[in-house]
Amino acid sequence: MVSSPWVDGLTFAEVLRRTVERWPQREALVFPQLGFRCTWQQFAEEVHRAARALLGLGVQHQEHVGIWATNWPQWVILQFATATIGAVLVNINPAYRLHELEYVLNQADITTLFLTDRHKQSDYFAILCELCPELAGGSPQPCVRCPHLRRVISIQTAKTPGMLNWQEFSALAENVPMSAVLQRASFVRPHDVVNIQYTSGTTGFPKGAMLTHRNLLMNAYYVGERLAFGEQDRLCIPVPFYHCFGCVMGTLMCVIYGATMVVPAESFDPLATLQAIHQERCTAVYGVPTMFLSELNHPRFGDFDLSSLRTGIMAGSPCPIELMKQVVEKMGCRDITIAYGLTEASPVITQTR
Repeated sequence: MVSSPWVDGLTFAEVLRRTVERWPQREALVFPQLGFRCTWQQFAEEVHRAARALLGLGVQHQEHVGIWATNWPQWVILQFATATIGAVLVNINPAYRLHELEYVLNQADITTLFLTDRHKQSDYFAILCELCPELAGGSPQPCVRCPHLRRVISIQTAKTPGMLNWQEFSALAENVPMSAVLQRASFVRPHDVVNIQYTSGTTGFPKGAMLTHRNLLMNAYYVGERLAFGEQDRLCIPVPFYHCFGCVMGTLMCVIYGATMVVPAESFDPLATLQAIHQERCTAVYGVPTMFLSELNHPRFGDFDLSSLRTGIMAGSPCPIELMKQVVEKMGCRDITIAYGLTEASPVITQTR
């Protein structure tokens, strides 16, 4: 009889607690471009502070909290803070335009929205204020077009009247004791929905896949097992957090195995990825085939020592044999794997050795 993985029957918060107990001073999360790095102990403290602040906002059990942002430390903190208090995190694609944002806010009954300020050509505040002009005027009235939305928080320091910034949000934790978080966490069960991820599928509007603590923890556990992951590993995550590649196979898997999350940039940048692998001595790297091609073909590819690499995952579209050979031979990923799945499956269905 095959025994179940140790994560079976646990919640995100319980898994994080075990990891902190085992490796409190090992590095948990690193954003080289931001000069941000923290240990597992420090990461847990940030998660608990955000969980207290969420309770201070009035977020209830199984309430839907949206995050519309690129890869920032606050994204990972909120992933575990919402899970800790039994809320449901709804991932929103940073590339969404106004009509797509409106659809998801309403279809997922999002009451609380965290967002970044801008990225490339997108001004997130401007888009949201066009959708909900009530916000721009600081009106206490609900948004007419998105009536469920009651709270908006910027994960940066900038903001629009009517919304909190991250510092103001964090300050709400001062009025909420940790005992309140622990009490709420005691009601969270492994089969509770913890995350809604939107997938375009083949037809119509994007569909929200409702995924539980157990769904995601079991999937992340098996992905890590196939990669032979452990606390000594350092995973380079250039893929987006809003997608299951980033937030399940990436951040959640690292929490399970105590491995370090290394995030090169807020969105994919081949040079930043190569620099992160070199400087942080990453042992694994993720990407879709075009990302690996961009790295291999970068004019400065030869400037970096990638000898620390051991494994990783290529996924998202068909992976050509010649490209796989180059990743093995030129990047040193001798144990690179290919994963196949779909968002509704949490996401990996099958993964090569």
